Amino acid sequence: MLEKELAELKLRAEASDLWNERETALALMKKISELGSLISEWRGLEKKFKDLMELAELDDENLRAELEAEAISAERELARHELTALFTGAYDRGNALVTISPGAGGTESQDWAAMLMRMYLRWMEKRGYKTDVIDLTEGEEAGIKTVTISVDGSYAYGYLRAEKGVHRLVRLSPYDAAHRRHTSFARVEVLPADEGAGNEITINPEDLKIDIYKSSGAGGQNVQKNATAIRITHLPTHIVVSCQNERSQLQNRENAMKVLRARLLEIKEAEEDKRLAELRGVFVKTEWGSQIRSYVLHPYQMVKDHRTDYEVGNAQSVLEGDLDGFIEAYLRRSNTVD
Repeated sequence: MLEKELAELKLRAEASDLWNERETALALMKKISELGSLISEWRGLEKKFKDLMELAELDDENLRAELEAEAISAERELARHELTALFTGAYDRGNALVTISPGAGGTESQDWAAMLMRMYLRWMEKRGYKTDVIDLTEGEEAGIKTVTISVDGSYAYGYLRAEKGVHRLVRLSPYDAAHRRHTSFARVEVLPADEGAGNEITINPEDLKIDIYKSSGAGGQNVQKNATAIRITHLPTHIVVSCQNERSQLQNRENAMKVLRARLLEIKEAEEDKRLAELRGVFVKTEWGSQIRSYVLHPYQMVKDHRTDYEVGNAQSVLEGDLDGFIEAYLRRSNTVD
């Protein structure tokens, strides 16, 4: 199946007018490269198992320890590839945009949003993804009001879509003089940001209201003296996106448009899903709703995903970016449900 898809992509790449649309061409070549690498990995794994079987048939006691170590390594690699096989969505193999915003609760929730930002950045770093904080608004006292992170790398969206939803924190508050227990909420949004993901979205320039303003910061030297921050309002949908982290107004505009395209694509897909669900006689409205995961730091430590019932007792390791178990449990469950 993968080889058939690769052959079709290579056929498209032979078109004489391919480079008339440079961005489309670059996206196509990237997909060809990624798919070729994936097929090579599967072929390499297949050969590794074949070689192990041939060595095992020799029944040489001197090779037993080495064979066992190689078998464990091969099984781990196979498990990783089996997980990527669950990525069947149109944008699962591509890049992602992650937005984190606090719920009601002022400084408490803003601090929790900042903790989530750090957690995801740690996880992304461990996976070797390229990250760029394209928009960040800090809280007055602590934490953040919002952050949008661009994540580039294979399967970034496929993995991170498992994190979309409301996250709940229970802890003794460092901002409460009485040191009482507080519950905070923050929302994580994940959008596809593959090069070709927004190509099907047409944006009329007349539908945009663009505001240019000075970037906000923590004060002093961090405040931009020039107006480089961009806020774009899409009038038909009332979607508002902003970007202020780059020093160039042009770069901020490009990043803001990238986010806008991703949000419009999400709306389009949601409408299509709704139509399909209504035809089947079932439609569940997506809202803020209940949390997908709880992080408890007091009176005991536990992180539990309410969709899969997967949980761990070491909350600190999760907050340091140890998310693979939660993501894998969600992907396997959603694949079974589908």
